[in-house]
Amino acid sequence: AGFAEVEAFYGDRLRMPVQGNLGGSGGYSRIMYEARHPERGTDSPFILYMDDDIAIEPDSVLRSLAAARYAASPMLVGGQMLNLQERSHLHTMGEIIDRGSFMWTAAPHTHYDHDFYRHPLRDRGEYGENASGEQIDSKDLHRRIDADYNGWWMCMIPRVVADTVGQPLPLFIKWDDGEYGLRARDHGFPTASWPGIAIWHMAWSDKDDAIDWQAYFHLRNRLIVAALQHEGSPRGIVTSMAKATTKHLMCLEYSTVAIQNEAMKDFLAGPDQLFDILETALPRINALRKNYPDAVVVPSAAALPPADGGPAGLTEIPLSPISKVVALAKVVRNNLRPADPHHHEVPQVNLPPIEARWFSLGRVDGATVTTSDGRGVVYRKRDRDRAVELAKESARLQKEVATRFDEMRQRYRVAHAELTSFEAWGRIFEPEAVVE
Repeated sequence: AGFAEVEAFYGDRLRMPVQGNLGGSGGYSRIMYEARHPERGTDSPFILYMDDDIAIEPDSVLRSLAAARYAASPMLVGGQMLNLQERSHLHTMGEIIDRGSFMWTAAPHTHYDHDFYRHPLRDRGEYGENASGEQIDSKDLHRRIDADYNGWWMCMIPRVVADTVGQPLPLFIKWDDGEYGLRARDHGFPTASWPGIAIWHMAWSDKDDAIDWQAYFHLRNRLIVAALQHEGSPRGIVTSMAKATTKHLMCLEYSTVAIQNEAMKDFLAGPDQLFDILETALPRINALRKNYPDAVVVPSAAALPPADGGPAGLTEIPLSPISKVVALAKVVRNNLRPADPHHHEVPQVNLPPIEARWFSLGRVDGATVTTSDGRGVVYRKRDRDRAVELAKESARLQKEVATRFDEMRQRYRVAHAELTSFEAWGRIFEPEAVVE
């Protein structure tokens, strides 16, 4: 309603480009591409990235613009993330890349999921420790935090940065923001995750993105960015991958391991096919996941037979070293024997996400697990032969990643300039046009 009037008002200024699903990196790159286009772009000195599923106070935009304008030299100004479903919670303050495992993690002196309702900025007292061992107060929220990058839920990028370092990588989703922040830093443009500038966004703790289709992009793109940025041995990266694979298999997350194996294959295929699979990787991964019951969402556990019970103490968290060894021994013993076919028809237990851990799922042959977003459950079924097959393939690919990492490092670094060029993205966005 009302579109015709708006269209008439803007006239020739209104353009509505049609774009397929190129993921977040394709959307963000389009923003930068249009802003920098020599014929129809803008001369604005700043390009603001924001997610499309956020809530924001307009003042955050004005604050980010003011911070960027007053910076002594160009810098990326990042907005922090508040929890959309718990409005007083600051979900993340700033992130860095762990150079051992090459995985993102909280920056020093940041607090995960800080509750301003209980601990506002004026709270500088001592209130003991939380479950993660952190002191609960607001002291660190007054200090400068150095970040490697800022998530693109909100990030103000100076135009000079884009003109100097280029476009985002064609990664579809995940790690495009991390790589861009690291690349900008290498060119002398730091990133600040700025207190008082923020958006509300659904917390990643309310998503299954570490085990659903996004797990493919998490791993493939992590390896790509590591090839571009990591110096030295990849031992820490491969070790963390092996540990994650083991946990996924113990949690009966076979679809996750299967698509992570595809992620390693596509990483090893090299950079030349990144643009080619930008639009096709997701449909391929989704088709693969359909072969695994842990990827099929059932509306409710009530649609399945009632659970008939699992081992005693199944969800008790092993905290001491001895209890962890005992729990691991029980998991290994259970996984050495064939699964009971009965529990592929009748689940033993129905678990919420917080209880769906390696020490619980590793001891059952069938269980439902509620999805993190609450839209249903998945029926995870233990399959010894499939687990062994996936584990062998994963181990082979991890060994190949380690062996060929120097080769892949050279190949991705040589291709980097082309992958991030205005011209290369122009061929994707406007295949019929000739971009000068």
